[in-house]
Amino acid sequence: MSAAPAKFAYWVPNVSGGLVTSKIEQRTDWGYEYNRELAVLAENNGFEYALSQVRYMASYGAEFQHESTGFSLALLLATERLKVIAAVHPGLWHPGVLAKFGATADHLSGGRFAVNVVSGWFKGEFTALGEPWLEHDERYRRSEEFIRALHQIWTEDHTELAGDFYRLRDFSLKPKPLNTPERPHPEIFQGGNSTAARAMAGRVSDWYFSNGKDFDGVVEQLADVRAAAGLAGRTPPKFALNGFLIARDTEAEARDTLREIVAKADTEAVEGFGAAVKQAGRSTADQKGMWQDSGFEDLVQYNDGFRTGLIGTPEQIAERIVAYRRLGVDLFLLGFLHYHEEVRYFGERVLPLVRELEARLPDPEARSKSPALHA
Repeated sequence: MSAAPAKFAYWVPNVSGGLVTSKIEQRTDWGYEYNRELAVLAENNGFEYALSQVRYMASYGAEFQHESTGFSLALLLATERLKVIAAVHPGLWHPGVLAKFGATADHLSGGRFAVNVVSGWFKGEFTALGEPWLEHDERYRRSEEFIRALHQIWTEDHTELAGDFYRLRDFSLKPKPLNTPERPHPEIFQGGNSTAARAMAGRVSDWYFSNGKDFDGVVEQLADVRAAAGLAGRTPPKFALNGFLIARDTEAEARDTLREIVAKADTEAVEGFGAAVKQAGRSTADQKGMWQDSGFEDLVQYNDGFRTGLIGTPEQIAERIVAYRRLGVDLFLLGFLHYHEEVRYFGERVLPLVRELEARLPDPEARSKSPALHA
């Protein structure tokens, strides 16, 4: 682990239904005014990133959806420091068109635009739009080609690409995105838990998004992604972990909230979502993929956010975050039940404890220079 402090992102609720598929009250809203206020609140309470979701049609509680790239740009223009990650689907976007949008958004925001490349889990969106639904590993091959195209377009004067999915001939993008000391082009995030996803992250991505995982799951995924990066001869991507955070003054209150979320789950929507997404992992050669071992309770938070275990008092949650940080998690992607109130509570009650615990961690450089201990 590096000495850098943990970073935090939040799921932008730009689709209706909140972050849990449950009939429990969720004081959140998918509209712009609510989200504009939330973005400002988040950047003033320790959040460095926000991730705009992508849904193209109603599904599993998300009856209404705002398009992710346009919504991301609106949030960028409403904030001063927040970096906004727009989720996009290869197959529904051409890399050259997205690269053009991204360069413009980057200039308008002073270098705060980022992208999350989503290989796709919802077959219905593709077929409804008349686009082919590729086999699982082919979707990741397409995503990898998409990311390689973005890299080339954003960093080189002319792009030539004769790929299996995309063709570019002497394509030139002007202006390029901003090249800052922090990054040479907009950061590229990528999700997926399958073997193909981990290997792709190691080869081409800047960040790897994991579904919710316990400590053992994080260790396993980190090892796979780092091994893939080593084979590709590149620095491993940074690691981001999904988690649904329920911070309350007492552990009993937090656990009661979780029980109520699950007890009031929209059973039909959860089971429909489970049936739709589990085909993703079943279609892989090794039967290893997102949601393959997810039970009903896991699927109520549709990216396994309960599994990360960020549920309890501010002290308990801070300790768990720092434990994950020590394993190598760089960023925590958080969802909440009542966004405005809980983002503020996180900034006031949880984050100061995280920073206090991080300050007590041994300096990795000093530790590496200290004499070896012998039994």
